[in-house]
Amino acid sequence: MTHTRLALTIGTTVLLLATSGLAHAADDHPGTEASAAAPVKVDPNDPDLKLPDGATLAQAKVLDIKSVVEDQSGDERREDTNTSVTFALQAEVLFGKDSAKLGAEAKSRITGIAEEIKNQNATRVRVFGFTDNLGSSAHGDVLSKQRANAVHDILTETLNDAGITYEVRGYGEQYPIADNSTEAGRKKNRRVEVSFPRTES
Repeated sequence: MTHTRLALTIGTTVLLLATSGLAHAADDHPGTEASAAAPVKVDPNDPDLKLPDGATLAQAKVLDIKSVVEDQSGDERREDTNTSVTFALQAEVLFGKDSAKLGAEAKSRITGIAEEIKNQNATRVRVFGFTDNLGSSAHGDVLSKQRANAVHDILTETLNDAGITYEVRGYGEQYPIADNSTEAGRKKNRRVEVSFPRTES
């Protein structure tokens, strides 16, 4: 990424409130499940919690610290957590419109990601394709899978490592990261993400 970078680091302990004694937290993206236990005991009767009438306190959990670096154009984003690394490349950087054929610039970007996979000694790599919500859902599912396959092909060719297991999926318009009602948002949603575990230190 040669452009000015915008960085955001988020670290938080989340207390989930649930009404009627039921607790739920929907994962908004595949692979973002929280894994750590809460480090402190919280008194559910503490008046400073200011729970709404009828609400109860769900079990607390700690989310990974997440660092997000995105180039100024938004074409490429890197997310690092305590346990994983995720690269997201906008479809326009990799492919022509409504196409799964990789463009001229695509191979060098994917090769850069392959180098990071090598550096982390990753043995499991996820390659997920996503689209915006224009057109039919079925078309988006097919196109996103074709694009994920194209990126997977370059990764396997570059890494040439039989010890790496790949999970390749096309999610179509599911799991948007921006507002599909604007072109800027749709552009962010048209992407391929490559994620893999971080080496334990």
